[in-house]
Amino acid sequence: MKNTKLSGPAVFMYTSIAVMTLLSAVMLALYYGGITDSGIVRWTGIVSFMILYHFGMRILMGEVNKLWKISYKSAFFRPLKFEKRLYSLLRVRLWRDKVLTFRPDEFLMSKNTLDDIANTMAKVEVDHWVNEIISVSAIFFSLLWGAFPIFLVSSAVAMLFDAQFIALQRFNRPHVVRLIEAKERKSRTRIAI
Repeated sequence: MKNTKLSGPAVFMYTSIAVMTLLSAVMLALYYGGITDSGIVRWTGIVSFMILYHFGMRILMGEVNKLWKISYKSAFFRPLKFEKRLYSLLRVRLWRDKVLTFRPDEFLMSKNTLDDIANTMAKVEVDHWVNEIISVSAIFFSLLWGAFPIFLVSSAVAMLFDAQFIALQRFNRPHVVRLIEAKERKSRTRIAI
């Protein structure tokens, strides 16, 4: 793995995980240890635990996903017929450069080949599909703590958040693939001459 400086979003997530670990441990210990029966302490513990869960699982699964060989050439990553219209309706072109990037160096053409970038885009898409599952799984914490509507809404918000990254990768990757194909055609033309 390349040793690079952490991006702002990465620093935010790692810092949040550390703070939420401490906060949830203290608050839940105070409440479940019988030191206080304050609802504010309990819900502060639960909310901080859920933030820890969402961020921690995303980091963990991002690392696990590195173990899988993912190729942008897989049929799963081919654009679907309706996508171009969908991304036009969502106006992805207008906000695509404003989205947070956890590892921006992996998308730089000055540091990576086009194939590497396309594969990274595919891997990032898979990461965010896994995050969608993580978001849904958070609903099951309502079995432990009740308040199903709160967990349902927080899961839906987390799913919408991850959906932007899926849309972004699926919007941008075909452009990169066209560049790869143009480069390959140019290379074949040179060889033929």
